[in-house]
Amino acid sequence: MPVPSEEEAVHGPPNAAEAQALAAGVAWAAAPAAGLTNLQRLLIEALFKELTGNVVDVGDRREVTPQEFAQLLARRNLVVRERMVQVMLLCALVLRPLPRDVAQRIDAFAAELGVDDGMARVAEDFAKHSYKLAARDFDRNGYVETWHPEDAAELHTNAALGSAWDEDVDDPELAARWAALGDLPRGTLGRGVWELYEARGFVFPGLPGSASPLLAQHDWVHVLADYGTTVESELEVFGFIARANDDMRAFSLLAMVVSLFETGSLKTGAGLFEASPGHLSAHECVALRLADAMRRGAQCHDTVTGATSVDFLRIDWFSVAALSLEDARARFAIPPKSDDARAAGTVGPWEPGGISPYQLNSGQQAAAAAGRVYDSYGATPE
Repeated sequence: MPVPSEEEAVHGPPNAAEAQALAAGVAWAAAPAAGLTNLQRLLIEALFKELTGNVVDVGDRREVTPQEFAQLLARRNLVVRERMVQVMLLCALVLRPLPRDVAQRIDAFAAELGVDDGMARVAEDFAKHSYKLAARDFDRNGYVETWHPEDAAELHTNAALGSAWDEDVDDPELAARWAALGDLPRGTLGRGVWELYEARGFVFPGLPGSASPLLAQHDWVHVLADYGTTVESELEVFGFIARANDDMRAFSLLAMVVSLFETGSLKTGAGLFEASPGHLSAHECVALRLADAMRRGAQCHDTVTGATSVDFLRIDWFSVAALSLEDARARFAIPPKSDDARAAGTVGPWEPGGISPYQLNSGQQAAAAAGRVYDSYGATPE
């Protein structure tokens, strides 16, 4: 199906009938032989509601050919087509095992739409049970492929970083820069990040045991977008980050955490994370929370630069650390969480459920070792 010119393309969200037809196509492409899993159904219906504003129902299974689906998107540009394929891939990546016919079907839909998404190769690897190859393909075909050593300037490292997830554990100047966030006034973005680390016993970048400087960038988003630090909240954060970035390769960040924290198809990721399966399907509310996080990311933009796409892993956060949290959220036009997401249990870093028992214990131990009184800043486990 040829991609229309910008003059010919239709913009704006689909109407209710279009959304229902598109959802049916996504469901057919991603469903295994026995039909959609409950998690897949929840994801499709939640994503369409949050990202298109339309309520859809994919309870009834019906065949949709790649040609029929492409016809629905005949007047949509490549961006919309790519996003539709990514919804298919997201719904496929929650399957373990991922059936080969599902991966092949999504390939056929993508080809008909003129879409080449690197995560389709990862899905094929999973379907072939080639998990080590899949881990390499995440880097070769996803966000990491967009990263270059000169991008480390925003990270303020003194050590040269050869790859995206390289650690920097002997950098006193970098660690001091992070520690100095504690000198900022309460209520600022930077002070909130410092409190996040103190409450959980996280190690500042530049010191042994710390996360890679690039991965540490996402910790600012926990505070900025008001998400806790449990695994469920990590899914929200990376859904938010992936959708805020108009570079389609950013989808690999969400695909990575789903493969770590739902299926366990990846054993490790981002240089620090380890597999902990079952968190997306543990409760149907998590799918609703993820969908809302993606909606919020899609609505972000940089009000200072005018950019409609925001790569939250490439922000020089220290340049905005002194902003009040309110002003920082306004800078990036962070929309509020939906009432549905709040009812589904989404929480911020300082709320009940916003910290895991392990993190609470780590924070207490770190405080004791440093000879200071522990403060969780209001965070408690569920």
